[in-house]
Amino acid sequence: MCQFIETIRIENGQIYNLPYHNQRFNDTRAEFYKDSQPIDLANFIKIPTPQEEWNTSNRIKCRVLYSHSVKEITYAPYLLHPIHTLKLINCNEISYSYKSVDRSLLSKLHTQRGEADDILIIKNGLLTDTSIANIALFDGTHWYTPSAPLLKGTQRASLLEKEILVERTLTIDTLYSFQQIALFNAMILFGEICLPVNQTRISF
Repeated sequence: MCQFIETIRIENGQIYNLPYHNQRFNDTRAEFYKDSQPIDLANFIKIPTPQEEWNTSNRIKCRVLYSHSVKEITYAPYLLHPIHTLKLINCNEISYSYKSVDRSLLSKLHTQRGEADDILIIKNGLLTDTSIANIALFDGTHWYTPSAPLLKGTQRASLLEKEILVERTLTIDTLYSFQQIALFNAMILFGEICLPVNQTRISF
């Protein structure tokens, strides 16, 4: 049985981007379980009471495990881990269109990062995602995000709708023409991790 996850940010008593999580959650269920009916995750997620061990972080990671229905919801403090360097990794076989529990190939590729903090995956000559995040590249005027990411993230969807990001086909050949790269996902806010694009920070 396929199992999937939604990772949802709760911060200062607020649940973020829930409509986008609901959309992906129900689209995934409809794809894999044809008899599924839409479910509103708002009926399942409870804002957790602050705990002593969470004092170092106001940001809570809510993890929804599901298949045909919601299987489990867990909550944990989230601490941002800095990323300063990326290693470029080629993998034409990778597919991660749905946020599956099975991240075995992503994990295998991540082990090839060497001294870098994370990897940036290239598929068929196109820039996609890191092992944990969507990306956007800044040319001095606009932020562009790959039109063919491995996973269409919920924060990515929100930023596109707000026209903060623009979709674009981004090839490996164009990478070093950009000034900055931003990494973001449901838990990492856009702008929290930005690196200069150069061969010291991003390299094979």
